Amino acid sequence: MNDSIAAVLFDFGGTLDSDGLPWKERFRRALAAEGEPTPSERFDRAFHRADDALVGNVPPGLGLSETADRLAHGLVAELGLDRPGIADRIAERFASESREHLRQSAGILEELARDRRIAIVSNFYGNLEAVCAETGLLRHLAAAVDSSVVGFSKPDARIFEATLARLAVPPDRAIFIGDSPGRDMAGARRVGIRHLLLAPEGVEASVCCPGDRVVRRLAEVPGALS
Repeated sequence: MNDSIAAVLFDFGGTLDSDGLPWKERFRRALAAEGEPTPSERFDRAFHRADDALVGNVPPGLGLSETADRLAHGLVAELGLDRPGIADRIAERFASESREHLRQSAGILEELARDRRIAIVSNFYGNLEAVCAETGLLRHLAAAVDSSVVGFSKPDARIFEATLARLAVPPDRAIFIGDSPGRDMAGARRVGIRHLLLAPEGVEASVCCPGDRVVRRLAEVPGALS
């Protein structure tokens, strides 16, 4: 592994829990699997309202399943769907898929943590640390930085600066891995952190800087850092 990299920073949602698919897309697919395909503009508006309603408004100890449940019920309410049990089924599907990916991600973090400091930097709801503890990630982390706790959201440079301060690592000795060019890549760039985009096969890899590395699966990250 490249000895110049002292810290590896990860996004959470869409990166560690789904190998490159953001939460919005996963909820969209779950809804379609329930026979409720929704026009993109209407779905996006409903999802963002449901998502925004949770920011800073959940108990800090709330777990993954409960978080998914609150988001699914908010989304279903915003869309005006009244089918019994649909929100519960969407939430269960989402949480189950997430847990499977997070089990694999925990192994990757464990491998990387042997030589480097590991952190998660996430636009989250105020309960990131609890979710990381519940899903087995926290023991591999030197920091779990939640936007709702620190008061800054990606791509704001200050959330990255706060993370680097906790790690006591300068920007040029860190690398950030995320799935969003606009939030993750652009935010890391503002601080001078090298960045690596996670974009699944079939998803356009829109890099923000010439020469940016792209991986198609999280399992490729250790090799990409060597």
